[in-house]
Amino acid sequence: MVSGSDRAAEKWKQDYSIAGVDALALHQLYRAMAWLGDPLPEPEQNGATPFVARTTKDVIEEALFARRRDLFSGLDLVFFDTTSIYFEGEGGQTIGWYGHSKDHRPDRLQMVVGVVMDQQGNPVCSEMWPGNASDVKSLVPIVERLQTRFPVGQVCIVADRGMISADTLQQIRERKWQYILGVRMRSSKEAREEVMGRAGRYQEVYPQSTDAQDPSPLKVKEVWGENRRYVVCKNEDEAQKDRQEREAIAAALQDALQGGDKSLVGNKGYRRFLRTSGERFTIDEDKLKEEERYDGKWLLTTNTELTAREVALKYKQLWMVEDIFRSMKSLLETRPIYHKRDETIRGHVFCTFLALVLRKELQDRLERKAWSLEWADVLRDLDRLQEVEMSIGGKSYVMRTETKGTVGKVFPACGVALPPTLRAADAE
Repeated sequence: MVSGSDRAAEKWKQDYSIAGVDALALHQLYRAMAWLGDPLPEPEQNGATPFVARTTKDVIEEALFARRRDLFSGLDLVFFDTTSIYFEGEGGQTIGWYGHSKDHRPDRLQMVVGVVMDQQGNPVCSEMWPGNASDVKSLVPIVERLQTRFPVGQVCIVADRGMISADTLQQIRERKWQYILGVRMRSSKEAREEVMGRAGRYQEVYPQSTDAQDPSPLKVKEVWGENRRYVVCKNEDEAQKDRQEREAIAAALQDALQGGDKSLVGNKGYRRFLRTSGERFTIDEDKLKEEERYDGKWLLTTNTELTAREVALKYKQLWMVEDIFRSMKSLLETRPIYHKRDETIRGHVFCTFLALVLRKELQDRLERKAWSLEWADVLRDLDRLQEVEMSIGGKSYVMRTETKGTVGKVFPACGVALPPTLRAADAE
């Protein structure tokens, strides 16, 4: 779970007790990383995307899924999200392209990384393609590739609104895939003019609560547009927050405009509530009133037969995928990448995917024991567990430090026995 380069790993392993790694040299780590990203022979390229060939890491992903699956395992419901990773130095000359950078680094070559997860939150596979390929163009090829690699039944895609264009949605419908998709409430004419203004009674999914451990309040209602089913979702806590923020913006605008300050016009958050009156700016009261319709709400469209409640809860699972990406970026520090060759670049990203698989497995085992532990605490406490070699009366011994914090729960959850507090150095 410790991020870093191959060279850093070669030094890092010297401080840890890992059986069988003493003879590993730096050049072997480089070769192993490249092996993960090596393209497979031509006869094994069935299922490759237009963006990248099948590689060794694909075979490993498929084997991991086969190992985990049982009679009821499938991928009827998949969650998909992407992020961008940029390159430092000379890396990414072929797989990297200039494109829209989520890291705000348009000056760097980048690649796009996608992760597919099942409805239990297990990472299924990772995908990589050049940085100039937009998210909306990648979704359909990725799902088609899933169908060739895994036992996929009736596909149901759960994706954020930024992943879907009108053309992508049309392709999804032509393939008779099911979907639960976020909708841009303000930019979709049907959503803005018909759906959001439609009257109807909300169904309560989760009530408001003062207990921070309870789910966020949620209400849903179903609305039909022109041959399309929508689900309007509302969070009363977020609605109150949106109202307060809008009132604060209106008050700040009023004060600024009275002082003749037009600098706020460059702020998008403020500018949308302004209108021109001759050479002067005034607050657009109609726009403020219109914004009330969106307080605490998000809009979904679906062609499934799930209830409105089930649709909203499935979509909320997508946020779990977004949390996984935050883990990739912050905890595992995937980016930036310094490798020069495409195969080592793919291997580098896939190692992050493997770390996510391990983390999810550990979390599942802890949850089965009804233990809720902070991830940062787990990493810190495990790193504090040490062995010290000493000599007593001419004999060598190894002493294990005291288990503190979460260690006493992590080891039993994994089915791993802690070594004795004191043992002979030559004992197996």
